[in-house]
Amino acid sequence: MGSLEAIRRPSMTVEEWQTRVDLAACYRLIAHFGMDDLIYTHISARVPGPEEHFLLNPFGLLYEEITASNLVKVDIEGNIIDHVEDSINPAGYIIHSCVHAEKPEMACVIHTHTTAGVGVSAQTEGLLPLSQTSMLYTGLIAYHDYEGIALNPDEQKRLLADLGDKQILILRNHGLLTCGRSIAEAFIMMYYMEQACKIQIAAQASGNVNLPPKEVQDLVHKQAMTGFGAAIGSREFAALKRRLDRLGADYAR
Repeated sequence: MGSLEAIRRPSMTVEEWQTRVDLAACYRLIAHFGMDDLIYTHISARVPGPEEHFLLNPFGLLYEEITASNLVKVDIEGNIIDHVEDSINPAGYIIHSCVHAEKPEMACVIHTHTTAGVGVSAQTEGLLPLSQTSMLYTGLIAYHDYEGIALNPDEQKRLLADLGDKQILILRNHGLLTCGRSIAEAFIMMYYMEQACKIQIAAQASGNVNLPPKEVQDLVHKQAMTGFGAAIGSREFAALKRRLDRLGADYAR
């Protein structure tokens, strides 16, 4: 831990540095599982403290290049706080800033453009309860209609209205978005959303799918939601950070 402390700037709190390390790990894991999209899409995390600041990736870097120290800190208006030359993806600001502004309890927001996620987002009925994995999300998903590349600030109010009290948003014809009370929670929600979408696309290749009865769908969701509390994803995320460390990933610099 001493080496990490040596990298941390004196003006930066320990809490911010830990958030940076975890967020950089999240970027690496999204890339590791093939959920990145070259230099596009984005993951943000709220900086602990009274200021409404959050962290985003520098626009132009691959997810495998993200580190704790090169993440960019911005305010809710999109102003870069750090004295760096890096810029941020404007679409990343539009999508993430409104969620952080209106849902301060959400510490992390993840957005992806995967083949399976976009494929399901383009289907009229969205995610179907056809697998145990998809049934984890019964009643948890909201939908937002496609309005083009997210560069219009006016879209923010409609995105928030559609998200409502949910933590998962399927952006139709666009991709997936998850919000978490921690980076670990947002990641595990996205990981299993991606798995559920892959399963759906694979099952639909046969032409017919079997949906379990509604009471079974509700039971599976209820079973999955017991016993996790506010620590959902924490065990998995810690285990996956150990995997990154074994692979020699330099996210924590």
